[in-house]
Amino acid sequence: MTNRVRAAVIGAGGRMGSAAVKAIEAADDLELSAQLRRGDSLDSLVDAGTDVVVDLTVPESTETNVRFAVEHGMHAVVGTTGWDADRLASLRGLLDGHDGTGVLIAPNFALGSVLATTFATKAAKYFESVEVIELHHPNKVDAPSGTAVRTAQQIAAARGEAGKDPSPDATRTQLDGARGATVDGVHVHSVRLRGLVAHQEVLLGSAGEQLTIRHDSFDRESFMPGVLLGIRSVADYPGLTVGLDGYLDLEA
Repeated sequence: MTNRVRAAVIGAGGRMGSAAVKAIEAADDLELSAQLRRGDSLDSLVDAGTDVVVDLTVPESTETNVRFAVEHGMHAVVGTTGWDADRLASLRGLLDGHDGTGVLIAPNFALGSVLATTFATKAAKYFESVEVIELHHPNKVDAPSGTAVRTAQQIAAARGEAGKDPSPDATRTQLDGARGATVDGVHVHSVRLRGLVAHQEVLLGSAGEQLTIRHDSFDRESFMPGVLLGIRSVADYPGLTVGLDGYLDLEA
């Protein structure tokens, strides 16, 4: 029998963390080595013989957690936001000195969301206008969501490569924030509403037509197949991978 991958969850007390614990425990090819909550020692990850650390914590602690994992020879699968360009560059530098260690930072673990972003990126170069709307529960601490930021960045890059002009917008006066945030020239709007979980729309328009690409997560169970995919695959992708699409065959 093949040895099972020993995975630990940091942030096991949260909703995502507790769902990840259950998913790992239910997987025949994985073993839950540890489940850490706020204040627990990271040294227990080493003592438990952990292969892969799943970080589902908060932006203030995620970098420390991931650096600890890499420095101790453990792969990491990260669903925590807050990884800006400087933090990513620092992590790449760290990984350069730890050959064979892999880290996945995934703004979204829902496979449908990853596909929706891919489809929107491919479509964006064919339309005159594009905007992103993301909708989440009111307990979410960041806006825009990491998924929306990544979607806007990928759309902007695709449009730039295709030589598309910026989306037309004749706005001259506005209330602060009325046009949302701007990510690489793409407007992103954030909604926080009780009853929502995680939802995103990309609106694409040209004269006489509109295409809407929407993904909805109604339950955090929708993220678990992506979490498990990350755990099972991260060792096969040394270095840093940003986005679960890096583990999927989406080139066609």
